[in-house]
Amino acid sequence: MTMRIAKISPFSGLEEAVQEDVLLARYTWYGIGGPAKYFVRPRNLEELQLASQRCAENQIPIHVLGLGANLLVSDAGVNAAVFRLDQDFFRHVKFDKNILEVGAGVDMQKLVLIACRNGLSGLECLAGIPGTVGGGIRMNAGGKFGDIGAVVTRVGVMDVSGLLFDRTKDDLIFDYRSTNISAKFITHAQFELDEDDPERIMRKVKEIWMYKRNSQPLNTKNAGCVFKNPRGLSAGALIDQAGLKGMKVGHAEVSEKHANFIIAHSGASADDVLKLVKIIRERVFEKDGIHLESEVQVWGE
Repeated sequence: MTMRIAKISPFSGLEEAVQEDVLLARYTWYGIGGPAKYFVRPRNLEELQLASQRCAENQIPIHVLGLGANLLVSDAGVNAAVFRLDQDFFRHVKFDKNILEVGAGVDMQKLVLIACRNGLSGLECLAGIPGTVGGGIRMNAGGKFGDIGAVVTRVGVMDVSGLLFDRTKDDLIFDYRSTNISAKFITHAQFELDEDDPERIMRKVKEIWMYKRNSQPLNTKNAGCVFKNPRGLSAGALIDQAGLKGMKVGHAEVSEKHANFIIAHSGASADDVLKLVKIIRERVFEKDGIHLESEVQVWGE
């Protein structure tokens, strides 16, 4: 008689926070991509620490998922633990005059409106940029109207061993679409904002939003700008000048409105998008000798 040995989960005791083989397509703005081997939604710091430690002990790779706004997941998915800090503990918002402390899972668009209603200026540059505070800080979200890093004074982080510590303004470096934060997790952040008239702040938010609505394909399935702008140049202009606007591979298309956006039409696969990314890189390099660096994260390539 053959005995079956029950498989012990590396997340034993964390069943309330961990699911297996969860399709990631529903968690990305592209709406495409395969499953995560483990999908972790910790309800507090203790669960986050324990789950991360279990990953380290079992050599399980870790990915951190915000709103999936600048993410492309491969059709095969990821053989990893995908952490999503979307529980109430990681979505707190606390005011102390002009100081704002928020959890990493807070939606940046909601935060812009909260700050506006409370007469606090400094986050307007985030209008129209989807994502969570954690993801926004990690990539120094922003654009021609400013970046999130300008108002960050403190960031709470955690490494894979579960060690918690703060990074303060004097040792944080915010660069174009990057920071010097190497810890795997951002747990919370503090912003120092300016007091101002809520109506004036809202006017600025609306102006920025209108600019983006008129220049970007916001009502389509996309992951924002696919490539970083080379120093002093526009990636969108380079792609346009290479004659690639409107190019399609399968059901993926280079936007006619803004060439640095790739739209995933119904039926598109991650492979369609990746093939289009490869073609764009090759054509721009052939024409201008410039290697376009990806701004969109790709998991499971």
